[in-house]
Amino acid sequence: MKKQMLMVALAFAMSAHVVTAQPEKVAAVQTDKAAIVQLKPSAAQTQAALWASRVLARYHYKAMPLDDAMSAKIFDAYFKALDSEKLYFTQADIDGFAPVRNKLDDAINNEDLTVPFQIYNLYQQRFFDRMAFARQLLKEGKFDFGKDETLQIDREKAAWPKSEDEAQDLWRKRVKNDWLRLKLAGKDDKSIRETLDKRYEGYQNRLKKLNNEDVFQMFMNAYAMAIEPHTNYLGPRSAENFDIAMRLSLDGIGAVLQSRDDYTVIREVVPGGPADKSGKLKVGDRIVGVAQGNGPFTDVMGWRIDDVVQLVRGERNSTVRLDVLPAAAGLDGKHTTVSLVRQKISMEEQSAKKKIIEVTDNGVKRRIGVIQLPTFYQDFEARRRGDKDFKSATRDVKRILGELKKEKVDNVLIDLRNNGGGSLIEAVELTGLFIDKGPVVQQRSAEGRVEVESDTDAGLAWDGPMGVLINRGSASASEIFAAAIQDYGRGIIIGEPSFGKGTVQTLINLDRFSQDSKAKYGELKMTIAQFFRINGGTTQLRGVTPDIKFPVTSDDDNFGESSYDNALPWTQIKPATYMPAGDIKELFNPLQKKHDARVAKDRDFLDIEQDIAEALKLRKDNVISLNETVRRKEREKQEAKARLREARLAGKDNADDPAAGPGSKEPRSKVPTPTSPKKTNVALKGLAGADDGLQGDERSLTAELAAEKAAKNAKDVYLQEAAHILADETGMLKADTRMASRAMPYLSILK
Repeated sequence: MKKQMLMVALAFAMSAHVVTAQPEKVAAVQTDKAAIVQLKPSAAQTQAALWASRVLARYHYKAMPLDDAMSAKIFDAYFKALDSEKLYFTQADIDGFAPVRNKLDDAINNEDLTVPFQIYNLYQQRFFDRMAFARQLLKEGKFDFGKDETLQIDREKAAWPKSEDEAQDLWRKRVKNDWLRLKLAGKDDKSIRETLDKRYEGYQNRLKKLNNEDVFQMFMNAYAMAIEPHTNYLGPRSAENFDIAMRLSLDGIGAVLQSRDDYTVIREVVPGGPADKSGKLKVGDRIVGVAQGNGPFTDVMGWRIDDVVQLVRGERNSTVRLDVLPAAAGLDGKHTTVSLVRQKISMEEQSAKKKIIEVTDNGVKRRIGVIQLPTFYQDFEARRRGDKDFKSATRDVKRILGELKKEKVDNVLIDLRNNGGGSLIEAVELTGLFIDKGPVVQQRSAEGRVEVESDTDAGLAWDGPMGVLINRGSASASEIFAAAIQDYGRGIIIGEPSFGKGTVQTLINLDRFSQDSKAKYGELKMTIAQFFRINGGTTQLRGVTPDIKFPVTSDDDNFGESSYDNALPWTQIKPATYMPAGDIKELFNPLQKKHDARVAKDRDFLDIEQDIAEALKLRKDNVISLNETVRRKEREKQEAKARLREARLAGKDNADDPAAGPGSKEPRSKVPTPTSPKKTNVALKGLAGADDGLQGDERSLTAELAAEKAAKNAKDVYLQEAAHILADETGMLKADTRMASRAMPYLSILK
C-alpha cells in the first residue's frame, strides 16, 4: 500500500542564519571565528541530492528540469530559508555569491555541494557577528526611548541591508525593542541586561548545535519547495519523526522532553507509560545522562533535544537507564538513577476525542456531540501487515460515533480546525462513515489520468444531522472531507475558508537507490497528483467556503495556499457521477439569521472580532513604535481593555450568557487573543496587553504549563457558537418534518 500524504508543508524555518563568499569587514564587533565549526557535506548527502534530483525531474506532478533556471530558484529559496527576515546577510554577501546563482544544478549533478555549505558557513559567521553586536549593545545599555522611531515587524519582503552599518542599525532597533518590552513589564536595567544576554547567547548555542544533516536538509528543501510548496526533503531523522506522527506511536519511556538552558527537562509524563508506572520521574526532572542497558552513561548536558531523544528511544522491551537530577534538587543536588523498560507509547493527545456540549434554547435542551480530530492519522505499516488493531483516525471516529449514539446526542460536529491533513485513505474512509456509497474525491496525475476514490462500504455510522467546523488551518485531507460532505449536502460547513491545498503527496524512500546498505539517504515527500472535488472543482488556492461564515482570522498574503508564489493554479475537471444525500441549502438563510442575531449580542464573539481587526491592522501597518511613551500608552490601553473584559466575565454567570446557554458545560475563562497561525513575530507581542517581555523557555516550567492549561480550558467561543448552530438546525428539522424530508430524507431524526 503506497503512502499518499496530504499535509500542509511546513518550511524548515530557522531563526539562525548563514554565510558569504567575500565577507566585508565588520565595523564595530568581531567574533571569534575559530569558535565556529565549518560544516561540510558527507558523501551520502551528495549522492542523496543526485538521486533526489532525478526523481523530482522525472516523477513530480510539476516536473521541472534541474537546469540554470532551476538553479536560480534554488539560490533564492535557500537564502530565504536561511535568512527570511533579511537580518543577517547584506546585499554585498548576496552579490558575493552571484557567480554561482546558475551553477547549483551543476553542484548537485557533480555531487559537489561545497558551495551550498559555503553559503551556510557564511551565514553562520554573519549570525555570530549580529549576536556579538547585540550583546555589545547590552553592555553599553544606551537607548533613547524618547526618540520617535519605529521597527519594521515583518521584513520578509524587505530589501537586504545595503551595508554593514544598515544591518547593525536593524539589530540596534531589535535589541531596543526587546529591552523596551522588558522595561514596560517592570524589569530593572540589571535584570533586562541579564535576561537578554542569556537569550542571545542561547541563540548562538542553538546554532552551534546544527550539523551537516540540518544544513543539507535546508538546502534540499530549498530545491524541493522551489518546484512546488508541498514537496519536501526529509532527512533520516525527520523521516522517522514523520512516520511516528502518522502512526501516533513510538517505542520509548513515555515522557515528553524539552531543552532548558543546558538541561533536558521532563515536560510531561504520559499516563500509563513506563515513566509513569515507575513513579520515579516527575515533571521538571532533569536528565543529565543516558545509558543503554548496563552500558556506561553518556553525558547529555548541552545536547540538542533530538539527539537526547534518539538515545532515550529504542527497541521495545529494551532497557534504558537515566541519570536524573530531580526537579526539587539544586544544581549540586543528589542525582538518582532510573531504569526503565521501553514500551509502545501511543500519542493519544493527537487522537480523535469527543465532548458533549449541551445547548438550551427557550427551555429546550439539545445535546451536540463534538469530535475533535487533529490529523488524519494511520499506522500504514501495521495495516499492511494485517494487524487488526492498527491505529486509524476513521476507526477511532467510528468508535466515538457509536458512543455518542448511546449518549443520545442530537447532532454531531466534526472539529477540523488546524487539522493540516494526513492520509488520503483516511479522508475517504472517514467520509464513508457519513454517506452510504459513492465517490469522495478525484485525483489527476501529471499525465492527465483521472482516478476516482470512492467509499465502497454500504451503510452509515451516523445517519443523523452533522456539521464540520473548519478554519484557515484546515488543509488537504481536511478539505477533501469537508468538500465531500458539502457536495453531498450531508452536513453544514461552519467557520472560515480553509487553507486551499489541493495536491497529493507520496513518500519515496531514497535508500532504494543506495549501493551501500548502511547509507541513509532520507525520503522525498513529493507531489504526484492534484485532487478535485466530486463536483469537478478543486480546493486549490480557494479552499472550502463555509455555509455559515465566521470572522476570518488571517489574510491571504500571510497564510494559506495563496500566500505561496509558486502554488499550482485553480482549475476544474468533469464532475464525478454521484447522488447527493439531500439538499440542505434552504436551512442556510434561517440558520445564518439566527447566528447573526445571537453573536450581535455576544460580547465574547464581538471581542474576538475586535481583536482580529486590530491584529490585521497591525500586520498591515507592519511597524511598531520604539518610543516608550507611545508604547506605554498602547500597553495601558490594552490592559484597560483586558480588565474590562475580565470584570465583565467575573460578574457574568454561564446561566446568563446568551452564547453559552443556561445548560452549557463549557467553562468560562478569559478569551484569548487570536494570533496568526503562520508566524508569531516577537515585535507583535509588545502590544499584547499583559506582555512580560519573555520568551517561552525564559519563564519557569510551572508557569509555562499553567498558561497552557489555562488556554486549553478557556471558553472556545467558535466551538460554542458552532454547537448553537447545529442545535438550531436540530430544532428546525424537528419542527418542520416536510422540510426535513426534503433536506435529509434518510435521517434517523425522521424515523
